[in-house]
Amino acid sequence: MSIKRRDFLKAGTAVATGAAAVLGAPAIVKAQERFNWRMTTTWPAGLPFFQTGPGSATDFARRVEEMSDGRIRIRVYSANELVPAFEGFDAASSGRQVQLNHGCAYYWAGKSFAAQYFTSVPFGMTFQGHNAWLNEGGGYELYREVYEPFDLIPLVVGCTGVQPMGWFRKPVESLADFRGLNIRMPGLAGDIYNAIGANARLLPGGELFAALERGAIDAAEWVGPYSDRELGLHRAAKYYYSSGWHEPATSTEVVVNRRAWESLPKDLQAIMRNAAAACNITSHAWLEARNADALDDLVNNHEVQFGPVPDDVIQALLEATRDILSDRASNDELTRKVHESYFKFKARHDRWQANSETMFQTQIRDLGQKILG
Repeated sequence: MSIKRRDFLKAGTAVATGAAAVLGAPAIVKAQERFNWRMTTTWPAGLPFFQTGPGSATDFARRVEEMSDGRIRIRVYSANELVPAFEGFDAASSGRQVQLNHGCAYYWAGKSFAAQYFTSVPFGMTFQGHNAWLNEGGGYELYREVYEPFDLIPLVVGCTGVQPMGWFRKPVESLADFRGLNIRMPGLAGDIYNAIGANARLLPGGELFAALERGAIDAAEWVGPYSDRELGLHRAAKYYYSSGWHEPATSTEVVVNRRAWESLPKDLQAIMRNAAAACNITSHAWLEARNADALDDLVNNHEVQFGPVPDDVIQALLEATRDILSDRASNDELTRKVHESYFKFKARHDRWQANSETMFQTQIRDLGQKILG
């Protein structure tokens, strides 16, 4: 090879290397960019499961920061620190003051009735089926479609599992006891209570104990034994009902302003999705590990009476659920689309659940307890 040819190849290599460096520079700069975001929540400061502890708003923020090596930091604000409890959705939607909000989709039923299917559906699927629908049955795609007009990207970050029906100041003996009953209940379940004669109200968690204690409401639901005990609801009411018809699998969410989301490089978007998925699993496990002991404590040490409501109450609630869902689905195209997807998946999943979870709980477990103790 001649000297001139060698020099020419060296020069070409240098030019190519320099061009690659220039072309790669924007990607490197974007990958090194740091983001400092703010997230509001619908929860009071220190509230377990929602605001603190595994799967909570602060846990999500911590996971994102650790997984990104500090490239994205999220400061969490409890309800009323920056905005009132139920105004975080709009704040994140505008993106002017905050980039994220932590809450539950059924709080926004007034904006879109279809939103509440992504939190829980009365008489619907439990944790396994609900999460299977979201991740493998097209639920997440519909979730994003419902929130698209609000410029928000949804992430499921927690699940309580089956929730008890709630706390009542007086015993429930028949359907007649719900006529005129003032009860704290969000979303679709509130509409169902109204249909059987109750007066449903939406109150943030931080206001429940005071409202129940002073008699501003006659009944209230929150989450489950552990979380309810933390709020002190057993000090305001002694009748605790187990028929968790209204929320068989209650999911929490983080919504991200769309423009903020699109400003993230792909790896940080992936980190946020995976942090949310981890929170969803750990939050459910955390409550499952605590609810049994908490319920024992409430019944044995705090004079709480726990049990199911009469069958006529459940029958009336089931009929009202059927009628309201049918009516809303027939009058709104997007709700119908979500409704049909949810219940089509539920029918398939129910067939499997009947031969797996249900079979184990009804036949295998009882025999196992007799033999194994």
